[in-house]
Amino acid sequence: MSRSFIALLTFLLAIGFAASPLFVSGFNGFSPDQFPIPQDNPPVQPAGYAFSIWGLIYLWLIVGMAWGLWKRREDYIWHDMRLPLSISLFIGCFWLTVAVASPVWAAILIWAMLISALYALFRSPRDDRGFAALPVGLYAGWLSAASCVALGLLAAGYGWMSANTAGLVFVGLAIVIAAGVQSTLRRAPTYGIAVIWALVAVIVQNVHASPTVAAL
Repeated sequence: MSRSFIALLTFLLAIGFAASPLFVSGFNGFSPDQFPIPQDNPPVQPAGYAFSIWGLIYLWLIVGMAWGLWKRREDYIWHDMRLPLSISLFIGCFWLTVAVASPVWAAILIWAMLISALYALFRSPRDDRGFAALPVGLYAGWLSAASCVALGLLAAGYGWMSANTAGLVFVGLAIVIAAGVQSTLRRAPTYGIAVIWALVAVIVQNVHASPTVAAL
């Protein structure tokens, strides 16, 4: 496929990804009764306000991919980033629909989104950071936290470990992943900012109910 086609496709997928919540009404995270052991205010999950970051992620990805389509349509470095990013965004277009039906499949898909987004981030151009590495970094950073949250919910919801243990294990995993990515990448500070945003929201969620997880 040509670079121009992939540039257009990635832009359209960014729009489709941003529009996907319009077709899944009332999704505010997994319902407690979607798990064999209901997960009501689980320690691994950030406070609700943290999810507002999606508005910025959607907008910045659309603006960045629109600029790239306009100015860097044939750029081979942008093309190397767009290929894995388009895979992540394509999965993201359907993720909410899957999440309503199956937390297990939602967890599998969000890890696929994360892996492809991280690959895109590492392939992002060093120039044009405001339209490429920074928005992709914000997206990948949030996915790093969200992917670990999904595993933590499954672990507690299916009785593989207690809710507090799941919080400790998978918040810890998010910290390890984030530290590894940011120290290796050494750019795109938005990646770390998104992870920190999520972790602060975990502290807010647990400061009274589960201080051990908050202290992590």
